[in-house]
Amino acid sequence: MSATEPLTELSFSVSGRVSRPISETYEAVADPTQLSHYFTTGGARGRLESNADVTWDFADFPGRFPVTVIEASAPDRIVIEWGGENAAGGAGTTRTTFEFTAIDDGARTLVTITEQSWQATTDGAKSAFGNCEGWTGMLAAMKAWLEHGINLRDGFYR
Repeated sequence: MSATEPLTELSFSVSGRVSRPISETYEAVADPTQLSHYFTTGGARGRLESNADVTWDFADFPGRFPVTVIEASAPDRIVIEWGGENAAGGAGTTRTTFEFTAIDDGARTLVTITEQSWQATTDGAKSAFGNCEGWTGMLAAMKAWLEHGINLRDGFYR
């Protein structure tokens, strides 16, 4: 998009490095038991596999969130869609892509999370910023869990 084109939708990317091999890092997202330890504080149900419908629950946002897995290509990529307030388009969902890249001769993994898209409005920006905060927190919590066995979210929201 050039500087003269109007902004029509909002999206973001966040990334972090985890000192674990790519397959272990991928599994920390794909496996509902692991995800429930450090991210989905109310529990995850269902493995993130292509064409699966799973649910996530969070203590800070009670209630089950349906998640549709669009693509799961171990150990490199997971793409999901889930409901989003002020989402752009008519489906009422946003698309989140997790990309896993082996770095440092496979000793570490670069995790990049991209979520798109929201309406280019004040409410859309508020929703996008809230999810950006959530995914950044997820990356930090995943790093602490995988590297040190510490659940950063324990007691954080309750």
